[in-house]
Amino acid sequence: MELTQEAYHDIIKNVGTRADLCSLCWVSRGFRSAAEKALYNTVSFGQDNGTPLLCRTLSNSPRLAALVVALTISLEDDEDDEVSDEDEAASIASTAILPKTFWHDIANVLQATSNLHYLHVRVNHSANPAVAWILRRCDFQLRKFHSDFDWDDELVKFLNNQKLLEDLYLSDYREPKKRDDSADESVVQNLLESKSMPFLSYLECTFSEAAIAMVPGRPVTHLKTCFSRTELGAKRDEMYDLLSKVALSTCHLHSLDLADSSYTEQFSTELLAAITTMRSLTSELRYLGTLVLPVDGQERLQIYALLRRLPKIRCVEFEVSEWKPQPSSASAQRALAGELQLYVPSITRVVFVLDFDRSVVSTSGHIWRVDLEIATEYLWRHQ
Repeated sequence: MELTQEAYHDIIKNVGTRADLCSLCWVSRGFRSAAEKALYNTVSFGQDNGTPLLCRTLSNSPRLAALVVALTISLEDDEDDEVSDEDEAASIASTAILPKTFWHDIANVLQATSNLHYLHVRVNHSANPAVAWILRRCDFQLRKFHSDFDWDDELVKFLNNQKLLEDLYLSDYREPKKRDDSADESVVQNLLESKSMPFLSYLECTFSEAAIAMVPGRPVTHLKTCFSRTELGAKRDEMYDLLSKVALSTCHLHSLDLADSSYTEQFSTELLAAITTMRSLTSELRYLGTLVLPVDGQERLQIYALLRRLPKIRCVEFEVSEWKPQPSSASAQRALAGELQLYVPSITRVVFVLDFDRSVVSTSGHIWRVDLEIATEYLWRHQ
């Protein structure tokens, strides 16, 4: 007797292991259909022994490949702080040496996954990231793409064909340049088309140049990037260039997370002042980071006064590593957050950065508490 689709779904979601799901595929046609959807909806490829078999299965079965919605490719070194130099060298050697057919097998899978919506590619430093050619002849339209690929023509061609992409992470970017073999000034490499990615809303990139190139003309509401310059004058120019291009988003910005190689009170004040002069950056901004919170009371009040110009600001990230003593205790952080809320009543959450460690204090009224469970790296996405 056949069950309803809802019944199959309820049974499948309570199955604990992939082995049990495989077993259910042999019970009946109804169970097979439901179990295969659960087995192949999300797949991962790495350096384990099961990758070649999974690649062959999906490449040789268009029906199963069409079930894949989310796909992860992960090649990462072990993050063990206690490993010896010899062990680290061996680990790097083992991760750098992949089977000769590894990327070709992955390319065959990608060409078969016509309904793929989420692609996550994480390639460590010891493996070759210049493999965006595996995206050739792919027909899927992604919603979310995490790319550790090198920025090259292959990656640009792929992005130019993405019409539904909403969420993009880029670890690499290079500005367009003229081809060496062309006399035509208009023929350039790595040229991203202005009409590509028309629904891009979330952009995370390690180079501000990528944000400068991609935000104008697209509905970007959440941006995370990093300043590339270190010298103050050059960084100031970069700041104005970045903010002027971000202001050209077709939607108001909700979240802006700007990292820096060196945080100073002077530059943070200039950055915040520049942001508050642009209406497209202030009217809907809910999250802002990372700013240096001054120790001196008058300078701190200046930061608070500038934050008051952001009518919907909810969360601010403050760098406080230079404080002596550091406000590392829960009581000190609650006191600083409470002080900020006195001047900026819309604030409900503050992130404190101490020597790269982050802690969060939150409030649902006027009582502040340390939030130990929140994932700080994703806060900018949820404002």
